[in-house]
Amino acid sequence: MPNLGLIGCGRWGRLVLRDLVALKAAVTVVATRDHARVAKETGARDVVGRIQDLPRVDGVVVVTPTSTHADVIEVLLPRGVPIFCEKPLCDDASRAERLAAAGDRLFVMDKWRYHPGVIELASIARSGELGPVVGLRTTRLGYSHPYTDTDCVWTLLPHDLSIAMEIFGRLPPPRHAVADVADRRVLGLVATSSADGGPWHVAEVGVRSPSQQRIVTLFCRDGTATLQDSYADHVVLTKNPPPDGNKAEPRMTQRPISQDMPLLAELAVFLEYLKGGPPPKSSAADAAAMVKTVVEIRRLAGI
Repeated sequence: MPNLGLIGCGRWGRLVLRDLVALKAAVTVVATRDHARVAKETGARDVVGRIQDLPRVDGVVVVTPTSTHADVIEVLLPRGVPIFCEKPLCDDASRAERLAAAGDRLFVMDKWRYHPGVIELASIARSGELGPVVGLRTTRLGYSHPYTDTDCVWTLLPHDLSIAMEIFGRLPPPRHAVADVADRRVLGLVATSSADGGPWHVAEVGVRSPSQQRIVTLFCRDGTATLQDSYADHVVLTKNPPPDGNKAEPRMTQRPISQDMPLLAELAVFLEYLKGGPPPKSSAADAAAMVKTVVEIRRLAGI
């Protein structure tokens, strides 16, 4: 298996390291002193304190705070090895475009594009079994936001944009957005996107819900298909209610889906790419388009 560098071993980085080790990769971690012990205990081959101390590797995975992504990638680009960066690519549209132009081996970790439920919804959309696609609604709610360098929109919304990209094959342009702001903090947002003559996407994200919700519903002419939870073992297909107005029980079927974990799946793809396989799904160009979309949605919401 390839030798990898992993930049960061914090809240999410240690999970990435766990899965890389499970995939038999040899990983050298760049981590602060506070995270070095965790990296060793999780199975890192070695731990260094600076990117400059990273030995020669076949590829690098970046799992640092969003606000640092661009700086870290710019340091890594001269190495000429593939880079797999946690989403979003960065929090600045201009820098995202420059990074996309400079890095043809730069990819972003959009794990929801590897989720079995999202892959099944994309298959339903392409097959036309429920008729032409009308729209998509994604709900991503929870309580609290553990990151201090960005607000919850930068943390949550890219997930839902990546789902739209996987299902539609592109990002519809943003049309309207409303922010949930309290105590001078951005605590959520609802955004509507649509292309002329194409399907719409309504995305709701927020961090003051008493319960966690991860719901994806595909709307088609003849019915809907819903992934009701990120750990669901099926998607629910529901036919439209009868047109006569009489009360009727919902006509539903459950379609089983794999329980494969999307983080492990996307890391496996990156490792195969380093060995000559196909590239990860989200290119640097895709990632730059996503950053630009988030920036536009924030502008529409007055953030």
